[in-house]
Amino acid sequence: MATSSEPSHPIIDGIAGRVAAVTGAARGIGREVADLLTKHGALTAYLDLSEPPALTAPTERFVQCDVTDPQSVDNAFSIVERHLGPTEILVNNAGIFEILPFAETSPEAWDRMLRVNLTGAFLCAQRVLPGMQEAEYGRIVSIGSSAGKTGGSKNTAAYGVSKAGIHALAKAIATEYAPYGITSNALAPALINTDMVTGIADLVNRIPVGRLGEPTDVARAVLFLSAESASFITGEVMDVNGGFLID
Repeated sequence: MATSSEPSHPIIDGIAGRVAAVTGAARGIGREVADLLTKHGALTAYLDLSEPPALTAPTERFVQCDVTDPQSVDNAFSIVERHLGPTEILVNNAGIFEILPFAETSPEAWDRMLRVNLTGAFLCAQRVLPGMQEAEYGRIVSIGSSAGKTGGSKNTAAYGVSKAGIHALAKAIATEYAPYGITSNALAPALINTDMVTGIADLVNRIPVGRLGEPTDVARAVLFLSAESASFITGEVMDVNGGFLID
């Protein structure tokens, strides 16, 4: 019997045929999330500033989007609607990470971190929610961080605050839109093997499962929360950290 790390056909309920939009989808976690949703039958828009390489499936579409710019966000989702249909699954993944001592964090650096990591998610959610409300269906999964719970490691105040905002935003949307069949959840990953952990990978010895997380670990959590079987889960912040933070 042939085996593979991912199924050759969709087995997760409620994904196939849904229109999904993933921000920050050119690489890393976002690319993994978008690819996995596509594998399970979603019609997937890859939103990013630059085009991801090697999109080949007819159900995939790159859409350029600057999540900090309201007009760019509106234009991007208008393109998604025109070519794929109204967004039914939104994954707010676009984000940046910078190590800066608190005293050296300029107002400009602070504002940029919040614009990309938090305001971008707000703008994207605000753009798609009216359509989800009209359809009485929607899934929003926003990528936060364990730093949003703890304040982060040393010299990451702006990043930690931006991710705490993501967690609160997910809960606020969940409360307001639950009556319309819309769920909103956040993930709180830690020490995922992407460019962001360069220089801190030695923290692997603090992870009880004994390894760094992989983008696929986050993508599978997104897939679960996007599924029909997760319709009774909303307003949650799910840890994806190998036991690094148990709270």
